[in-house]
Amino acid sequence: MAIQRMDNVLIVVEDLNAVIAFFVELGMELEGKGPLEWRGAERVIGLDDVRQDVAMLRIPDGPGRIELAKFHNPKAITPEPKDAPANTLGIRRVMFAVDDIDDVIARLRNHGAELVGEVVQYENIYRLCYVRGPENIIVGLAEQLD
Repeated sequence: MAIQRMDNVLIVVEDLNAVIAFFVELGMELEGKGPLEWRGAERVIGLDDVRQDVAMLRIPDGPGRIELAKFHNPKAITPEPKDAPANTLGIRRVMFAVDDIDDVIARLRNHGAELVGEVVQYENIYRLCYVRGPENIIVGLAEQLD
């Protein structure tokens, strides 16, 4: 039996609207947003009395989605350290291929994004960088060179 696809990545956030705006600026499309009213979710995630709002964003004309969740109850837990470096255990970033890395960085800066390091060229293949956005979400950007 084989994996069919990776459906989505979940990111738990405090400011749902700010993070949606960040990913929309990156080029994703908002599929939907609202309260998650399915009680079966509590059994799936192993928490009781869950109240949350969720948003699903997708890559236009391609595979891959990001699900955002804002927990009202129980409250979300803040990881330590807040600005965790790249060598911290766990999922550290989501990488996106982009057409113009400089343009994307400029647009994301309007949403509070900052470069983690610098834009670096890998051989004659890619220009790469990490950007820290709202709620310390790190996205990797890769621009393929001709």
